[in-house]
Amino acid sequence: MPKVKFMTLARFIIEQERLHPEATGELSKLLHDLSLAAKVISLEVNKAGLADILGFTGDINVQGEEIKKLDIFAHRMLFNAMDHGGHLCVMASEEEEDIIHIPSKFRLGKYVLLFDPLDGSSNIDANISIGTIFSIYKRVTPDNCPGTLEDCLQQGVKQIAAGYIVYGSSTIMVYTAGDGVHSFTLDPSFGEFLLSQENIKTPKKGKIYSINEGNYLYWHPGLKKYIKWLQEEDITSERPYTSRYIGSMVADIHRNLLYGGIFMYPADSRNPNGKLRLMYECNPMSFILEKAGGRASNGKKRILEIKPDTLHQRTPIFIGSEEDVKMVEEFMAREEIEFNRA
Repeated sequence: MPKVKFMTLARFIIEQERLHPEATGELSKLLHDLSLAAKVISLEVNKAGLADILGFTGDINVQGEEIKKLDIFAHRMLFNAMDHGGHLCVMASEEEEDIIHIPSKFRLGKYVLLFDPLDGSSNIDANISIGTIFSIYKRVTPDNCPGTLEDCLQQGVKQIAAGYIVYGSSTIMVYTAGDGVHSFTLDPSFGEFLLSQENIKTPKKGKIYSINEGNYLYWHPGLKKYIKWLQEEDITSERPYTSRYIGSMVADIHRNLLYGGIFMYPADSRNPNGKLRLMYECNPMSFILEKAGGRASNGKKRILEIKPDTLHQRTPIFIGSEEDVKMVEEFMAREEIEFNRA
C-alpha cells in the first residue's frame, strides 16, 4: 500500500481551497461543520448499547418506517451543527417531511444541504456498519431570502459536493467537491480525520455484485437473466462474480468503490419506483462514484440527470464500476426489445 502523508481533513480542505483562487472558504467551513457532526455521531454509535440509544422511538417517519432513537439523535446533531454557520439557506432530511428552514436569528448563506442522517439504521441493533450521507448544492433562489423547495429539488448533476461517513470498525469520511474523491479515517485518540486515500479511482470492472436476492421473484426479467449470467462460470469474462450484500447502502457502496463491482436496488413488481431516495441517497452516491470513474443509472437513464418532483422521491439504482453498470443496462434493454417484439 502506498504511503499516505500525514494530513488532517481541515488542512486538506484548506490546501484544496488554495488551488482555486475564486474560493471564498464557505464550502470548506461547511465541510468542517459536517465533520464535527460526524465525530459526535460516531461517538454515540460506538457506545450505543451503553447509552440506551438503541431501539425504536415508537414514532413513524415520512417514509412509513419506524424511527430508531439513534436516527433522531443523528438528525438533530446534523441540524444543530449546520444551522448557525451562515453557510446554508435551507436543509432537507430523510427524517423530515418538509424542508428545514434556517432559524431567523442566524445569517443565511448560499448553500443547500440534503442529508440522510443514518443510512442502514435497521442494522443498528445488530452492530452492522451504518452511515451518514450528504449532498450540497448552490441555491437557485435570490440571496438573503429563506431557502425554498425549489432550492432543494435540483438535479444531481448540479451538486457541488457530496459525501458519506461510514461508522464501522473505524469511522471513515469520503467526500468529493468535484476534484477527486478522498477518504479520511477518524483517529479516536485525538479526534481528527486523517487522510487515508487521495483521488480514489474505482476499478472499471469488478467481481462483486450486491443485491437483495430475496426479491428475485419480483424483478424485471432482464435483471433476473443478468444475475444468472453473473453466477455462470466463464474464465474470459472473469465469472462467476462474488455476492456480497450487507444491507446498508453506505457500507456496500464503500466496499465496491474500493474493490470494484456493482450495487443494485432495483424496482420490482411491488415497488415500481424502487425504494431508495433520489435526493438523500442516490444522487450523492452517484456523484461520488462518477467522480471516481464509476457509473450510476436507474436502468435506463443516468441518475444525476433525473429531474426530481418531490423531496422523498424514490428511484431504482444500479451503481458501481462502469463496465458492470453498462452490462446490466444492456441486459434490461435487450429484454425490453424482446418483450416489445412479442
